Amino acid sequence: MSASPPPETPATPKPGLWQPELDELRLRESHAKRMGGEAKVRRQHEAGRLTVRERIEKLADPGSFHEVGAIAGKAEYDAQGRLLELTPSNCVWGRATLDGRRVVLVGDDFTVRGGSADATIREKPLMAERMAHEFRMPIVRVIEGSGGGGSVKTIETTGRANLPGGVGGTGLFHYTTLNLSAVPVVGLGLGSVAGLGAARLASTHYSVMTKSSAMFVAGPPVVSRLGAPVTKEELGGWETQCKAGAVDHAVDTEEEAFACARRFLSYLPSSVHEVSPILPCEDDPGRRDEALMNAIPRERRRVYQMRPIIERVVDRGSFFEMGRMFGRSLITGLARLDGRAVALMASDPFFYGGSWTADTCQKVVRFIDLAETFHLPVVYLMDCPGFMVGLEAERAATIRHGVRAMAAMNQATIPWCTIVIRNAFGVAGAAHQPAGRLSLRYAWLSARWGSLPLEGGIEAAYRAELDAAEDPAAKLAEIEERLNQLRSPFRTAEAFWVEEIIDPRETRPLLCDFARMADPLRQPTPSRLQMRP
Repeated sequence: MSASPPPETPATPKPGLWQPELDELRLRESHAKRMGGEAKVRRQHEAGRLTVRERIEKLADPGSFHEVGAIAGKAEYDAQGRLLELTPSNCVWGRATLDGRRVVLVGDDFTVRGGSADATIREKPLMAERMAHEFRMPIVRVIEGSGGGGSVKTIETTGRANLPGGVGGTGLFHYTTLNLSAVPVVGLGLGSVAGLGAARLASTHYSVMTKSSAMFVAGPPVVSRLGAPVTKEELGGWETQCKAGAVDHAVDTEEEAFACARRFLSYLPSSVHEVSPILPCEDDPGRRDEALMNAIPRERRRVYQMRPIIERVVDRGSFFEMGRMFGRSLITGLARLDGRAVALMASDPFFYGGSWTADTCQKVVRFIDLAETFHLPVVYLMDCPGFMVGLEAERAATIRHGVRAMAAMNQATIPWCTIVIRNAFGVAGAAHQPAGRLSLRYAWLSARWGSLPLEGGIEAAYRAELDAAEDPAAKLAEIEERLNQLRSPFRTAEAFWVEEIIDPRETRPLLCDFARMADPLRQPTPSRLQMRP
């Protein structure tokens, strides 16, 4: 039997007709991937920060990033016109998937001129915003850079001063805010963020910064010239910005920031033209949690923890808090009920007893706008004794901010369900559901309400009777007992001023039922409200 012929050696492919051009393309791409050069990349790593390309690689699903405009930049050539060096634009952008969903990613390259917007090609970040808007894709901005006017030296190198928003220069400003009413926008502050970079980070639905980062309109050198020397951390560190509400959250590592971005987007549709996906739920929607019966103390002056209550009524592990350090008398975040995404607000009696401050009212406006924009039903676990009172509250124009919060609530068209946990007093107490349309409302057995709390008001209303009493303290106790009987929530239910008083253990089943009822009302249409930065 004859031996088999040896296998043929595959022929080496002949160079294609356009191989020289392909080689040059690959050469230019290799220059672009070097970013600002080996020394600048090393400095970035020594500072504990990733490069923009490493960030995108860790944020996007593996292998999904498709870059646009990679070889755009400034080139140097020899006398024969051969490429010597290509310094890429310091904006890297393209499309990718995050957990299988298409998104636009756009990032600043700090290794090229410190991420300064004047060192980029302005059409690149503008095109990223336009793609997000026109293809209805969420956009994640990875920000580490400064404004669009460059440094003071830019005036000398260009021979002119920049007019902010000058002819042809408003496109990015237009889309930066327009996208808030169209697609989910996430900002990640991962280093020094100033000027235009700060505006881009703040102009988002959700923003995260690392605790080693800083954000400010102008940096310490400029502020110091105004007579107020400060450090970078004092001026724009994470505690400053999260307490002020300019940034929603701070984390220790960049990887944590990427995880936050992914999780936030998981609750939202890709655009206002869609609705949030319904996920499989392994937590029994009919679950009755016995601990809820003992969650609220009988002693009215005793505070309690609201976050454990939230965790007990939503799908287990689904609560994603936003803006924890700002407007702290109100907790806001996203959650799921029977697999359905909802926007959840809850009073926090540990701060001002749950009273609404000016900051709280601003937080309400922004959060309701988010829910309205992306068709998320709202759940409000309420314990609000009214607006904050006192000199500082008046100086902060709390009532004006409060009326604006009420307007946002009343303008909302999304399904709404309120659970009155304990207090509901005054004008802020009235602001617990949209006026003029039907929403669901339930009251716990611990609920109490009125135009104003009895404490402090009895002495004024019954002053003559108390002064005439032989034992004013006993008389005060007698009046309090009489009035407390009259203000029983059951008396209110008799008059049908409150729809239902419930066993607290029924809260999760009722909320899950509300979320299912809301399904047909999650309309994928553009919102009447534009999200405000």
